[in-house]
Amino acid sequence: MEGIYEDHESFRDSISTVDEKGKRVWVYPKKPAGKFYNKRLLVSILLLAFLFSGPFIRINGEPLLLLNVLERKFVVFGQVFWPQDLHLAAIGLITLAVFVILFTVVFGRLFCGWVCPQTIFMEMVFRKIEYWIEGDWKAQQKLDKQELNVQKFVKKGSKHLIFYGISFLIANTFLAYIIGTEELWKIITDPPSQHLTGLIAILIFTTAFYIVFSRLREQVCTTICPYGRLQGVLLDRDSVVVAYDYERGEKRGKLRKGEDREAAKLGDCIECHQCEYVCPTGIDIKNGTQLECVNCTACMDACDSIMEKIGKPKGLIRYASENQIAKKQKFSLTTKGKAYSVVLLLLIGVLSSLIITRSEVETTILRTPGVLYQKEDDGRISNLYNITIINKSNQDLKVNLKFEDNFPGEIKMVGLDKNHILVEKNSSTESMMFLILDKKQITKMKTSLQIGVYSDKKLLETVKTNFLGPL
Repeated sequence: MEGIYEDHESFRDSISTVDEKGKRVWVYPKKPAGKFYNKRLLVSILLLAFLFSGPFIRINGEPLLLLNVLERKFVVFGQVFWPQDLHLAAIGLITLAVFVILFTVVFGRLFCGWVCPQTIFMEMVFRKIEYWIEGDWKAQQKLDKQELNVQKFVKKGSKHLIFYGISFLIANTFLAYIIGTEELWKIITDPPSQHLTGLIAILIFTTAFYIVFSRLREQVCTTICPYGRLQGVLLDRDSVVVAYDYERGEKRGKLRKGEDREAAKLGDCIECHQCEYVCPTGIDIKNGTQLECVNCTACMDACDSIMEKIGKPKGLIRYASENQIAKKQKFSLTTKGKAYSVVLLLLIGVLSSLIITRSEVETTILRTPGVLYQKEDDGRISNLYNITIINKSNQDLKVNLKFEDNFPGEIKMVGLDKNHILVEKNSSTESMMFLILDKKQITKMKTSLQIGVYSDKKLLETVKTNFLGPL
């Protein structure tokens, strides 16, 4: 592609939605239509249905997804994770990062055009409402230029009112993923005075979403989102992107009746500019791979419709890599892609094995800070401990503690009639206990002890702790 656009490289000096004076250039994309758009619409409907129904789906009584930062409780596909599972979160994030890198190296910003919530909401929800109320791109331009009158006030007012209402729905949905549907329902049904913090949070998030979809729009993809910036590092000549086949399209020229384009040494591009009109980020895909391109396929549909009308093969703009166009190579996974794939598979294997072998119960036993050992009436020595038990299973557990290896000693729970602790499913509980040892068992200042955690006579785990006593 080098050499073809030597006189047209100025487009890389700035993004297409900002002029030379730094002023925002508002994008009015033409309403897209075509095979790829219909497929994206179907994918968007499925993802939107999943997003809005997700908080209400239950697996073993737990939500499909919950990221409750306040209570430090996280649920993924019905599996509850706690702060003690931080290592799993770390490996999970590393796995996700490697997947993103691999996917981008191979398929460019395909995620942005097909799956990203920003694109789905903007193009398949808010933009559709805009087309419905204000009309297609030319009608929108005309409406924005005309003086304020009743028609403009009604159209603009109703559009922004609907935009804010949808933003409110989105904010509530995302909040449900954070605090859960039950807590969200309380905020909705209780008097506002009882949940002022929650109400303020909802309004802040609603306003943020409204600004994103009514004003920022493509600026999120071209300027704010860090994923778009990764393209310059991750893409290479073998990455599959939405690409213009310049080998077939050049030299460009208007379509003239009766003209022999082959004799005139003209390519298939007839300079109809339809690919530019439909672009939601305002670029010309014929300039080559650009930061602003989100791989939404709108230009592919527009070009295919023109090629069909003039009797030329479709695919002048298509999913392809630079090497597929320039060297006519077939798609193949590069060495870099294969290396990332191996690393990704290894990480998935490690993460899966850790989740499968994760214990159902995790117990922490720590000596109560600031409390020294005590001497009992019978001469024995006792230490006070704090206990935290996390039940990661989907059933209630009745837990009791015992010394391992037949170690002589007494465990006395504080505030419990019997030496067992009831831990509800997917929750945690805290308690206190005394460990009491005979003085002759204490041979040093710190004695290492092993406490077995049992439920229904089944050993769940063994916890180590230290006993402090006199020499």
